Amino acid sequence: MIRRLLPHPVLSLALVAVWLLLSDGFGRGTLLLALIVGLALPLLVAPYLRGGARLRRPWRVPAYLAVLGWDILRANFTVARIVLFMPRRDLRPAWLRVPLDLHQPEAITALAATITLTPGTLSCDLSRDGRALLVHCLHAPDPQAVLAEIKTRYESRLQEIFG
Repeated sequence: MIRRLLPHPVLSLALVAVWLLLSDGFGRGTLLLALIVGLALPLLVAPYLRGGARLRRPWRVPAYLAVLGWDILRANFTVARIVLFMPRRDLRPAWLRVPLDLHQPEAITALAATITLTPGTLSCDLSRDGRALLVHCLHAPDPQAVLAEIKTRYESRLQEIFG
């Protein structure tokens, strides 16, 4: 009975917490609305969510997030330098096809989100068979090096986490 009313309790809790953190003030009305959102949204999306991600090595997630945080910080400075100081004629944008060794949809989503969160790169499309991501790079003088970095720095770590 409770599982039917609360199909994804962690998602519900996260939605309530995010709603409260993003609210301008804290009151009974805000809390009530947060609870409604936290209960209603998981019920609406429950038919579309599978059993959830299976993390084989969840203790590696903090290290992955640390690498991602460092890369986001570093990429922000790189993109700022490109935008502010690089002549447009020297810019080498590129489209990359990243072949995937990942098979779980949650792992592929995590990789696509990682690529998009890192300034200067954008995950644009997933192939029909789910075996490749299309990625745009703001500046990739050596596209193979960018591809290798995505595969070794992100995909291999996600493969360890998701199994």
